[in-house]
Formats: sequence, structure tokens, C-alpha cells
Amino acid sequence: MPELPEMENYKLLLNQRLVGHLITDVQVEREKSINVPVSQFRNEVIGTSIQRVERRAKHLLFHLSNARILLLHLMLGGIMFYGSKEDKPDRTVQVTMSFHDMNLYFIGLRLGYLHLYSPDEADRFLQKLGPEPTDRSFTAERFASLLHKQSRTLKATLPDQAVMAGIGNCYSDEICFEAGLLPSRKCDRLSVEESARLYDSMQHVLTEATRYGGYMDMPLYAGDELTGGYDSRCKVYDREGEPCVRCGHPIERRDVSSKKSFCCTHCQH
Repeated sequence: MPELPEMENYKLLLNQRLVGHLITDVQVEREKSINVPVSQFRNEVIGTSIQRVERRAKHLLFHLSNARILLLHLMLGGIMFYGSKEDKPDRTVQVTMSFHDMNLYFIGLRLGYLHLYSPDEADRFLQKLGPEPTDRSFTAERFASLLHKQSRTLKATLPDQAVMAGIGNCYSDEICFEAGLLPSRKCDRLSVEESARLYDSMQHVLTEATRYGGYMDMPLYAGDELTGGYDSRCKVYDREGEPCVRCGHPIERRDVSSKKSFCCTHCQH
């Protein structure tokens, strides 16, 4: 599932390509992927232009020129592709947004969605989310305070969108590895030093993953050499059996808080 770095990468690349462009057509192949009747969706979207693309947690918000917002969550298996009909990957498309001869394809939205909201509706929808972990106002002290209120494991807490918004299975494992802490550690039992180390690791991992385009393996457009660049840089996620880059011991997969988790039991404590 795309997490904060993947959606931030999409946001940056789409802002470069879509802002100010007129939406000339919309095709909806799966009505369950949207939240209003298809006719209303098309009427309110076609003929507008995209003013900006923002990210909140794992969501993208496409701000339209008529003050409406398209709110996207890709969920598990969702991806996007921007290009011509000739460039479109051989995948099932649920929604297509056209900009003359270029299209933004929303693919794999079996669990994901593209909802049309007013600004107030979007705010209400997103208000349940916790703070952004890379926001400047989210300090190490605030992070430690949130953690120490949690009696659950790091693996259960870091991806909890009500606690912090944007982290999922992949980066929770990478953050724990960077900090030298097992995902099974209980949050309220971390020392002050461990909480501080975890915070620094979170900032480093999320910043680096965004800089390298996240771990999604499919390019956003033909010639895209950024998207997915972090996949080869993951140190533990989906690396079961591979030698740890820090100590050489095999990476293990364990189920922690009913979630698959990858770690090095030798150098994470």
C-alpha cells in the first residue's frame, strides 16, 4: 500500500504536470470507486482545471477550479499512471481523467477510492487523522508524548493513522530497524533515549524515501526514473533471509500485532 513517501512523490510529480490543465473528460468504469452518481461526478469535474495537488497522510487532494476537491486513497494495490492511450499499462482502470490527449489513469481501485467533496466535507473526512510525522510542528517531544500514551507495540502504533498519519507496514519496519528497536517493543516502555532515537530515525527514513521516490515499482509516466527508487534501499522490508546490512545476520519475518513484520533479531533490541 502506498505510504507517505509514495504519495508525496506522486504529489510532487503531478503538480509539475497537471496544475492549470483543463479536465476535458472523465470516464468511470467502476461506480463504487466514487461517492456520487457518475453523471454528477462528470458534470462537476469536466471543464474544471486542477489548481494544486496536496497530500494529507496517504491521501491526495486534487483542488479543482470550481472549489471542489477530489480526494484519493489508493489503498492496497492502487496505482496511478499519467500518459497517452498508447502508453497506458495493460491494467484494469477504474477511473480515467483526461487532459486533451493525456490521461491520468487510476488503476487498482478495488479497495481505494476517488471521492468528490466540498472543502468542508474533505476537512471533516480527514479530521480523524493524527499529525503528519514530517511536519515541523511535530517535535520529538510531541512524538514521545504520543508514544508513551500507547501500551501497544511499535508495529501496531506507528501505522495507526489516528496516532500519526502516513506510515504503514513498510516504513514502520524501516524506522524500527534504523533505530535499532524491535517492532514488538511496547511504546510505553521505551526509554527517553530510545524515543528520541526512534524520532530521528523516522525523520531520516521518511525524508530519504521521499527523495528516492518511495518503493512503488511502477513508474508514474513513461520515462519516470524517480518513482520506486527507494525499493532497492529498503533494509528489512520484504528482505526475509537476506543478510542484515548492519550485522550480516539473516532478516526474519515475524507476525507482530497481527501484522507481517521484518527485522534483524540480532541488532534490533
